[in-house]
Formats: sequence, structure tokens, C-alpha cells
Amino acid sequence: MEVRAGETVALLGTNGNGKSTLMKCIMGMLRPQSGRIVATIEGETHDLTHLTTEEIVDRGVALVPEGRRLFPKLTVEENLFLGAFRSTARAALQRNLDYCYEIFPRLRERRSQLAGSMSGGEQQMLALARALMSAPKILLIDEPSVGLAPVLVQRTIDKIREMKEQNQLTVLMAEQNFTQAIRIADCGYVIVHGKIAFDGKSPEELNNNELIRKFYLGL
Repeated sequence: MEVRAGETVALLGTNGNGKSTLMKCIMGMLRPQSGRIVATIEGETHDLTHLTTEEIVDRGVALVPEGRRLFPKLTVEENLFLGAFRSTARAALQRNLDYCYEIFPRLRERRSQLAGSMSGGEQQMLALARALMSAPKILLIDEPSVGLAPVLVQRTIDKIREMKEQNQLTVLMAEQNFTQAIRIADCGYVIVHGKIAFDGKSPEELNNNELIRKFYLGL
């Protein structure tokens, strides 16, 4: 599969088909048995299969994990500071923090609140903002709609589009909610039992695919 610079690509698949496993392989959290994962960032090409997770993050790749994975006993602001781990991000910490508070005003209001005491929607905002604090070039987002009410899913997807456009990000988003994912995706892939079963070059191709109709639209 290919994710071109500046695109939002949807990785579609039901539970257990390999979306999160692929994300973890890209981040160096799991090692693939074969093949390569190559990222070109600011003109330099990196084979991510030979790098540690820390090295991958340091090159500008960030993950918003499924289930958010916040530090529940730390405050909102402490969680955000932890996102600014790499040296490039530390140099722009205040600017990125101000931006996160601008795009997610609720986080500014709750900056002294423990992350674990926030609602699911607020925690998802924090998880997205924490990833932004690393000043990424490539953003991986794993199942952002999980555990959220429909209205919050729509708002979350809209915020992902806003973040992507304002920060010139390249986004790979794993998602089960086809209807919401396709609103912001430039193209997408369907993964079935660990294999790419369909490569949709446009939202229209995805809408008209038989796999999509069967698994997501009930047609």
C-alpha cells in the first residue's frame, strides 16, 4: 500500500483483520517477518523496519493509538508535554501547545484536570493533541471513533481534517466507521485477514466496491 504526501488515506477493516497490527509495524512496535516499510520525510527516505520506535518518532511519525492510551493520573497539560519528547518538538513546545489549545479549547479549560477523569470525547481530543505536540509529518490514527457517540465521532473526524490541513500532515487512519472515514479520505484500502483486498483510488471507488457494500453498507 502507498500513502502519498499530503493525503488522508483510510485503512478500512472490521475487527481482527490487521489494522492495528499494521500500525504497530509502521511504528516499530512489532517487527514484520518480511517486506519493507519505507517513509520519505523532508526528502530523506527511511526504512522503518530497521529503526526503533523512538527513532521513528524522532523522524516525524506519530501514532494516536486505539483506546487513546493516555496517562490517566497525569493532568491534561502533563500528557501534552510528554508528547513533545523529540528534540524538534521541544524546540517548538510553547507554539505547539498554544496551537493545541486553539484547536481544542476544551483542553485549555481542563488543562489541570487528570486525564483519566475526562469524558471519552475529551480524552480523544487529548490523544490527538498529544500526537500533534510531537510536531509530526506523518500521523497514524488508529480507530478514532471507538467508544464515542455518533455526534462525537463526526466532530472528531472533522478535527482530524482540520489538523491535517492546517499542519500539512500526511494521515493514515484505520477506521471501522466507513461513512465517517470516507468524508475526509482522499483514497483508501480495505484489509481482510491481514491482506489488502481492495485499493480504492478515490472515495467514489470505495463507495462502489462490493466489499464495502457487503461489510459496511449492508447491501
